[in-house]
Amino acid sequence: MSMSTNLPAVTVLGLGPMGRALAGAFLTAGLRTTVWNRTPGKDRELIEAGAHGAGSAEEAVAAGDLTVVCVVNYDAADALLRTEPVARALKGRTVVNLTADTPDRARRTAQWAADHGIRYLDGAIMTPAPSIGTPQAVFLHSGPRALYEEHRPVLEELGGRHTHLGEEIGRAATFDIALLDLFWTAMAGYAHAVAVARAEGVTAGELAPFAQGIGAILPPLFAQFARDADDGTYSGAINPLTSAASTMAHVVDVSEAHGIDAGVMRAVEGMARRSIGLGHGTDGFIRVAEVLGRH
Repeated sequence: MSMSTNLPAVTVLGLGPMGRALAGAFLTAGLRTTVWNRTPGKDRELIEAGAHGAGSAEEAVAAGDLTVVCVVNYDAADALLRTEPVARALKGRTVVNLTADTPDRARRTAQWAADHGIRYLDGAIMTPAPSIGTPQAVFLHSGPRALYEEHRPVLEELGGRHTHLGEEIGRAATFDIALLDLFWTAMAGYAHAVAVARAEGVTAGELAPFAQGIGAILPPLFAQFARDADDGTYSGAINPLTSAASTMAHVVDVSEAHGIDAGVMRAVEGMARRSIGLGHGTDGFIRVAEVLGRH
């Protein structure tokens, strides 16, 4: 494999499944790639593929113009970055932190980086490790636009779609949190639906095609609800909250008749009935977002 001399050298800190995928994509693109992981041994295949295995985090970040960090959370990222030797080696260089955590943690890390003369971009990866290096990968970025554009040619070697969400450093993490909220509550709903269906003698395989049908009607509803939420209309023309709450109660009844925990649906029904109690019974379900956001 020939290494590109037209693109800067890149360092990857953190070699879990996602970190290894990132480093592998850089190597496939021909970039000079240095890797380091706190636990030894995870760099073996990457080194065999042409990566340089650094002896320390300080050595790793000094080897490249750009350091990409991808670890389990910001506690782990801080443990790697916020040491005097590493901070000194990073001065004047750029860190792109693709570690998932909260918007506030991103802002605090960006402030730390600025205090130490380190250029900083935050980001989020919205697709699983096997997507890296393919057109299916999705990356979100936030931070100084000029800095993003400077490093964009290298970042785009990771494949997929890259979106710069704005200069406010916490925006990538905000999108990440909101989308994870959507994903995991949807997965919890699906797991609960499978449990209820099985209790009534319906297999998961039988249910799946119809569950996919429910999934297919959601994108246009998301778009409509987004307009309603942003405009403050909260139209209930399709399905008012009073009707929605009634169907939620049916799910609770069937679940609990089979001894299945209905806590998630009870919470959803509770949000709907709270909104109804505040006089919004004729509104659509997205009114719940406005009610939840009240302080």
